[in-house]
Amino acid sequence: MRFRPVFTVAGFAVLIISVVMLIYSLYIRNAYEIFIFSAVLLIWMLLLLTGIFGKRRLAAMEIQWKPPFPLTANSEEKTLVTGISSKVPWFFRLHITIKGKFFPSGLPNESSPQKNRGCPMLAETSVAKKDSSAEINLRFPMSGVFRGRSIVYLRDIFGFFAFQCGDYQRRTLNVMGRPCEKKTFFIEPLSGAEDQRNKNAEDIERYYMREYAPGDRFRDINWKSSERIDTLITRISPDTHEKICQLEVCFRNYGPPSPSIKELWLLDRCKAGLAQFLRTLKEINDKYIFIVHFGTETRELPDKESLENFLEELAGLSFISHVQGFPLEGKGGLYIFSTACDLSLLSYLTACQQREVSLFFTQMSEDRKKNPELLFIRDFLKTGCIPLPRWVFRQKPKKLLNIYAEGSGQGKKLELNYAQVRL
Repeated sequence: MRFRPVFTVAGFAVLIISVVMLIYSLYIRNAYEIFIFSAVLLIWMLLLLTGIFGKRRLAAMEIQWKPPFPLTANSEEKTLVTGISSKVPWFFRLHITIKGKFFPSGLPNESSPQKNRGCPMLAETSVAKKDSSAEINLRFPMSGVFRGRSIVYLRDIFGFFAFQCGDYQRRTLNVMGRPCEKKTFFIEPLSGAEDQRNKNAEDIERYYMREYAPGDRFRDINWKSSERIDTLITRISPDTHEKICQLEVCFRNYGPPSPSIKELWLLDRCKAGLAQFLRTLKEINDKYIFIVHFGTETRELPDKESLENFLEELAGLSFISHVQGFPLEGKGGLYIFSTACDLSLLSYLTACQQREVSLFFTQMSEDRKKNPELLFIRDFLKTGCIPLPRWVFRQKPKKLLNIYAEGSGQGKKLELNYAQVRL
């Protein structure tokens, strides 16, 4: 069995000092000091006995902590903790502690766990008496995976003891990156299936109007109504099946197995850009079906539920080594999301030269005029997370791809996003 001391550092110090001073006062026969340190030891013992009996009364307590969904980095939303007992002894208070490890680079790989070390993290709050629930500020500086447990401690008002009560609950949470700046994405409209049936005037009256959406046929645009209200209006027949558009997206999370904080921030911003791209287009046209390639997997996202499930899974993806054999066949546009850590991107773009490619590229920049998205290492400490020492003392990343220097943007639709890390 693992030994868990019930006294804190302060409680242990008070015990040692009081015993030593009591022995010394008995030796010099100082009645005043004997009374003072005897009273301190008596209070210490009374708090210990009270805490032991109080812990037994709270042994059956099972708390549940419910983080907000989706759990987003740098969010002000708090985690709700329920199932708290109100039977607390006098001079004691319940404290909720959530501690564990935060993995910005994803969960550790069993084959090489030393390369995916997590950051120790701690969040704590006290519970007011007669309350059966509490809120705890569980925040994260960037996307990743948090693996931790919740523990309830019974503590006295002097901070001498901390008795662990009830069973703790383990959770593994995917933390989504904070949203990036809102951008407008324009998708080239694809021609819908032509309907060759002849319609008379009565059939035309059955048409209804709605705002134009990418994928509608140009022949269905009502130009007179559009000119009148300065907005494109499309005629849609209730009997006509609209064409469902499929968009092929490639997320290239290729990079080093042991990334620096700068490389992790590049991946985080690339994930945020992909999430915004998918959500924005889904809002524009709910009929879009996304075919997403990442690593060696391919995922089809036909509805909003599958999209949100994928984005939660996306938060836990880390860098992987380059894998050959990625499918290059297909027609239509291809939307690629990559970072400067992807050194094989140029050869991939060359292989896709027969397709219409739109590249969303994230790279580092020290130029403030480009408005890079900032990550401050000190934000880890503010959220109760201890950054790894190598992030502070070895921030220089390995070789990064310069998309302009290689000239890979020629003939491609290119959108650059910039990131920067500061202390």
